[in-house]
Amino acid sequence: MSETRKADEPLAVAAWAVHVPGLTAADLPGSPDEPACTPDDAKDVLGRKGLLGKEPSTRLALCAVHRALGLPPGKLAEPLPYAPGTAVVVASNLGNVETVCTVLDDMRERGGTAVSPLDAPNASSNVIASSLAIKYGFNGPNLAVCSGATAGLDAVRLARLLILGGRAERAVVVGVEPADPIASALSGLRTGESGALVGGAGVVLLGRPGAWPWETGITCGPVVRSTERPEAAAPALADAAGGEFYGAAGVVRLAAAAATLNAAADPAAAPSYTVGCGDADDGYLTVSVGRAAERAADRTPVGAGSAS
Repeated sequence: MSETRKADEPLAVAAWAVHVPGLTAADLPGSPDEPACTPDDAKDVLGRKGLLGKEPSTRLALCAVHRALGLPPGKLAEPLPYAPGTAVVVASNLGNVETVCTVLDDMRERGGTAVSPLDAPNASSNVIASSLAIKYGFNGPNLAVCSGATAGLDAVRLARLLILGGRAERAVVVGVEPADPIASALSGLRTGESGALVGGAGVVLLGRPGAWPWETGITCGPVVRSTERPEAAAPALADAAGGEFYGAAGVVRLAAAAATLNAAADPAAAPSYTVGCGDADDGYLTVSVGRAAERAADRTPVGAGSAS
């Protein structure tokens, strides 16, 4: 592992993707050119193998990561050369809440033997992060963040600590929430918040320069706590369909900002954005994402979620 780095050192944003069913890049930067598939159609991106028993939030996260890595549809043809030393940090407050409620209801009504072996693993709050690590072979630290409205940028902050502290070479940071009836009802109980919960995922690949086998020239700085609600970076980065992403918001917005910066014809026209998330109860976090004046000469297109 590399030596510990300065806490304020910017990290490279090597790739990104946003996956909100039905939305395209025209609706939300970082999304695919064609409407993003639903969890039921995740086989179109991932192939059929390994999806049995996977919850909608896990399927959405897998689709977003698959696209951010620039992988062709279907199962992996060979191990990923950059998987060793790669951490996975997932932000999701409600990702498995439907399964937890279902398992508890089944146990109360019919006993423990009524719980399906396919449902039991999904009762773990770390099921999304572990599913990503198993599918792609990431053997670095594996974390789940369930810290409320700041979860997305809390995940970015933890990924920075892992990388700058020498615990991981690079990190896959995911924010994902489902939109099932139970998750939507729980999200609706939050005080002072409006807008329906939007099911979707965002992912950013972070690391020091050279940690990933491609460069974009986009970096993000340290995560900063704020006492006031941050202003939206730009109208194009607002949450989708009049709703909100709750714990996934920080990562979705960071991915959308990176996609917007990468697509800008003139780097000086959009030098940086400040991305924020949070609410009055959980507080607010912000992170700055910027683009170098000169694009990397060896930029390799990375997935449909990353505008080339």
